Amino acid sequence: MVLQEEINRAAAILHDGGLVAVPTETVYGLAADARNPQAAARVFAAKERPHSHPLIVHLTDFSQAAEWAREIPAEARQLAEVFWPGPLTLILKKRPEVLDIVTGGQDTVALRAPRHPVAQALLQAFGGGLVAPSANRFTRISPTTAAAVQSELGDRVDMILDGGACEVGLESTILDLSSGQLRILRPGMISPQQIAAVIGRDVQVMRQDFPAEVRAPGMHHLHYAPETRTELISAARLQILTAAELPAVYLYHHEIPSELHAQVTAVKMPANAAAYAHELYAVLRAQDQQQFQRIFIETVPDAPEWDAIRDRLIKACGKF
Repeated sequence: MVLQEEINRAAAILHDGGLVAVPTETVYGLAADARNPQAAARVFAAKERPHSHPLIVHLTDFSQAAEWAREIPAEARQLAEVFWPGPLTLILKKRPEVLDIVTGGQDTVALRAPRHPVAQALLQAFGGGLVAPSANRFTRISPTTAAAVQSELGDRVDMILDGGACEVGLESTILDLSSGQLRILRPGMISPQQIAAVIGRDVQVMRQDFPAEVRAPGMHHLHYAPETRTELISAARLQILTAAELPAVYLYHHEIPSELHAQVTAVKMPANAAAYAHELYAVLRAQDQQQFQRIFIETVPDAPEWDAIRDRLIKACGKF
């Protein structure tokens, strides 16, 4: 349990331009003052992240959105009423004073209100917007526990607030409302169907052939990746392994093959999409710390509830 005195100390660190790792319902974020360019620069340095990749500004609630966005369509308000606080990021036209380092030089800003009580308490104590990308090195597995943050960043972060394991386990859905056409730039556990049900019209889902000028968190072709080479495969692929690929681990959610190579370790994943998402990063991180030559992952179902998981697995393999 995080005490109020810890929250107050973390808020003071943020006001001084420091970095605080904070739990959200999605993953742990590396928080910094979104109005402080030096603090934002520290985030990029700690993560070894290119400055062209924009950051999401985290808010307490939708009432703060007008401080960051100059155009707020009615659909943004509708969605916030249903999904905020929660794992939905809205991209809107930014106000002129929003820092270019936060937006990656774009004329839009990404906004989200996290649901985790520790994140909410920190935002309230801080009294403003916080950038909070995942608290990991660029392209690596996002952390879903405080211990994972410590392993990833060590003394690059000034304080870690331990709020336990993250509830959702995958990053937020990113929805672009900055033009007339609504586009999901990064799938999450809030689906296009759920969004369409609220606003009454269909939502386009950007695939890996998105235009080069579209930039949002999580759109790099290699992301959420173990250091061990990772492949998304069918079970039949396990029958043709080479000596260079062994020993290996196989993450499966359906059925384990009847004949499995002696040097392949099988790890059962949940068959339910929400439970799979919750476990995924922790399992990948654990297997990455073993002495495997490959991490093989069974292909997941071609169903809407698995879209965000499939996106993360494809990017963990470094493939489109």
